[in-house]
Amino acid sequence: MNYCIPDVYELPHTTGGGYTVPGEGEYCVYGGGGPAFGHYEPQLSHHQSVCAEQPWPPSQLYLGAYNHTFKSELCSAEVTLSHYHQGDCFSEQGRQDLSQTQWMQTAHKKGYIPSYLDKDELCVVCGDKATGYHYRCITCEGCKGFFRRTIQKNLNPTYACKYEGKCVIDKVTRNQCQECRFKKCIAVGMATDLVLDDSKRLAKRKLIEENRERRRREELQKTVWERPEPTQEEWELIRVVTEAHMATNAQGNHWKQKRKFLPEDIGQGPIVSAPEGGKVDIEAFSQFTKIITPAITRVVDFAKKLPMFCELPCEDQIILLKGCCMEIMSLRAAVRYDPESETLTLNGEMAVTRGQLKNGGLGVVSDAIFDLGVSLSSFDLDDSEVALLQAVILLSSDRPGLTSVERIERCQEDFLLAFEHYINYRKHKLAHFWPKLLMKVTDLRMIGACHASRFLHMKVECPTELFPPLFLEVFED
Repeated sequence: MNYCIPDVYELPHTTGGGYTVPGEGEYCVYGGGGPAFGHYEPQLSHHQSVCAEQPWPPSQLYLGAYNHTFKSELCSAEVTLSHYHQGDCFSEQGRQDLSQTQWMQTAHKKGYIPSYLDKDELCVVCGDKATGYHYRCITCEGCKGFFRRTIQKNLNPTYACKYEGKCVIDKVTRNQCQECRFKKCIAVGMATDLVLDDSKRLAKRKLIEENRERRRREELQKTVWERPEPTQEEWELIRVVTEAHMATNAQGNHWKQKRKFLPEDIGQGPIVSAPEGGKVDIEAFSQFTKIITPAITRVVDFAKKLPMFCELPCEDQIILLKGCCMEIMSLRAAVRYDPESETLTLNGEMAVTRGQLKNGGLGVVSDAIFDLGVSLSSFDLDDSEVALLQAVILLSSDRPGLTSVERIERCQEDFLLAFEHYINYRKHKLAHFWPKLLMKVTDLRMIGACHASRFLHMKVECPTELFPPLFLEVFED
């Protein structure tokens, strides 16, 4: 007799539980174990209350062997028999018992199937559709979960077969005998040693996440490595601007050994009122004015060593220098920020604290310069990167009064492209290095604007003789 019959009904009036299968005018009655148990023979019944054409009441729950309510494997809700009589759709009342999510999962969910499986690969335990290799065997999700729970909770000693361990396990009968199902799991080769306890499972998940993160970083790094690096022409441009910077950068890389700290007692001398309620320490201000003239001169010399700058009209050169001078001086000071002493080194020779720079006349501008120094300390810029950053600032085509705007734009674009390719060549570990570095240009422009505003107030409040002539010439307009 063929036991693979799609429509299986329960006799409503049987006392011991069981199944009936419609035959030719008769019904085959099985014991509580059902047709899955090969040593039970069916008996004919002429019970008139069961009819193959008679629909099962939609609200009546389907009760299977051992009088248990049938439940879907994908959902914990009780399922009415009408689900099995009417295709893949629940009755209206049944739908009301399930949430929309449960309904979608039960009726339509198609689990992920690995590419290494054949399209219709079956579970070696129950014959249901397989979802992958689980504990060394190709199984479905149901048998995988059953095997895992059995091992983790040590349930197999509690399993007992009512039919001498001879049950046939398939996707219909797999939930009827746990002992035979577990024995079949072992027989087909499922490995108990691969089932992890909670701590090992968490450790495995952590390792998987770490491996995913590592692969993500490798892919990101691979993408970075594939970005273009400088061309031969760009390398020449980088060489020229780097040499210009190094030739005009006081003390070079030896600034830490040659710097001198401004005495801590600076600030006890006469003070004058400054805008915004601040005070200017005359002694500190006079110390800063001693180094401001050579610092401005070095910025001018840097610009004159760039051929494309020298080819611009003289009027445009002056406008560009006046616009960028404070920004480049601030950059040169910021890249010489020392976290240990919390000082900036001005012009490669004078180390000052935040308070000294503020009281010396810069006020709130000093905070912006120090904050920039703290931020740039994580960028690990080399001489070429500082030089390229200076060139980008110098060749800003939006300075008021310029006549060769398009020409200056093209020059800046050449430096920007060479700069970006050089960043690719350097392979910095800091994420999003290039856009973050470009944002520092905006910070420097803001420093320049704030200093221009403060200078106007300082010129009104402080005696003119305190300002060096070159300082006035550059910032007066």
